[in-house]
Formats: sequence, structure tokens, C-alpha cells
Amino acid sequence: MLRQIIYPAVFLLLAGAAFSQSRLPPGNIIPVRLDTSLSSAKSKVGERVSARVMQDVPLGRGEILRSGSEVLGHVLEADSASRNGQGKIAVRFDRVRWAKKSRRLPVVLSLRAIASFMDVEEAQIPLFGADRGTAEEAYTTEQVGGDVVYRGGGPVRMGSETVGTPAENGVLSRMTSNPDLGCRGAVAGNGRPQALWVFSSAACGAYGLPNIRIAHAGRGDPKGEILFVSERGNLHIPAGSGLLLRVGTVARATP
Repeated sequence: MLRQIIYPAVFLLLAGAAFSQSRLPPGNIIPVRLDTSLSSAKSKVGERVSARVMQDVPLGRGEILRSGSEVLGHVLEADSASRNGQGKIAVRFDRVRWAKKSRRLPVVLSLRAIASFMDVEEAQIPLFGADRGTAEEAYTTEQVGGDVVYRGGGPVRMGSETVGTPAENGVLSRMTSNPDLGCRGAVAGNGRPQALWVFSSAACGAYGLPNIRIAHAGRGDPKGEILFVSERGNLHIPAGSGLLLRVGTVARATP
């Protein structure tokens, strides 16, 4: 009789632990680089969109979403500028495929910031020029959005305020709000330092893409739907562009 009570209890405990490990924490930031170009003139509804995680992402509970993992999605809408003078494209990222694992997590992601390929590259170039006597790990660089990174043991600073620390392939920084551009700081109680890759702690909106605005970031309904609109002509976001995504609704893993 005791076994009949204990065994189901143990099973439920293990199942609960497995379930907790099958979730991405709400409010967590995921920095990615597009593998797929987006075009209002050429992309097709239903077309697959993929992006690559660019820095190890701490998830809490001792878990890490490794650099090289994939974030997958699809095109929801693509309208050529020939219809009304403005190009539009809507995408949804709804699945994370872990590097070196078969596990895929369904998830709802919103967009906090996007940066052009050139801005991404510039954020990795030392501010004071390469020095033969200085290793890359000790460069001083400026993040997309303005934070300065003092590598080689220094901090990450937003002005005079320390907001984070350098990390392999990026930084770990506390999110700060950017009310002028409509971005919040930490959400869902997730105030731990986030993996931001080349982005600053207050990065918000579009950088290096002057003809493109984020018309809907996916935070509100329809949740997870990210809509880009061109100010004029067709819209093109090339592969290599960087995105700062944030986990919204918590979703359970599938086999």
C-alpha cells in the first residue's frame, strides 16, 4: 500500500521537475542574428524564417540556451510597396531549437530592438582602433544603443552607471527602460542580467535601418506578431541583421 502511494508521488515530482525544465522564463532576452533575409517584395506568406542565438543565454535553474541554437518562425504577411507605397512584412518567431539537442520549445517572442548588419559589425570594432599589443578580449567597444564595454576585466557602462559585465561573445547586463522609445526594463519579475550580445541595456527600436519602423513589436495582441513597415518603397532586412527578442508567454516543450 505504501508503495502505491509513494511511486505515484515520485512520478508526479519528477514530471513536475521535467515540466519546469521545459520552459523558457518569461521576460528572458534572446539575442539572435538573422539567417534569412526579409523582403516585402520577395518573401512569401508561410515562408520559414530562422535566426541564430549569438551568446549563451542564462535561463535560471542552472540551464543555458547555448550560442548556436536556432530560433525559428515564419512569414505571416508580405505586402509589396506597389500596393500602397509602403512595404510591409510580418513575422512570428514561435520555436526554439536547442543546439546539439533534439528538444524544441514552442514560445511567444516579442521584439525589443533590431540592428542592421553594419551596426552589428561596428559594435564589435574597438573604439580606439586595433592595437597589436591588445587582445580582442580587452577591447573597448560600444554597443548598439550606446553602452560602452570595457573588456579585459572592466564593466559595461551606460554613461557613468555600471549596468553589466563583459561575457564571452557579448555582455550580461540588466535591462533598463527606454520610455522615450516605448521599451520597458525588466518584466515578469525577471531582473537578472540578460545576454545582450552587441546590444545595450536600453536598446529599443530600429538601428541602422532608417527607412524601417517597427509597427507592432508583438507584446500586445496579436502577441508574437512582429510587423515591420517601410516609410517608402519596398522593405528589405538582410540576413546578418541582429534582433533582441524577449520571451512572452511561457510554453511547454514538445518531443
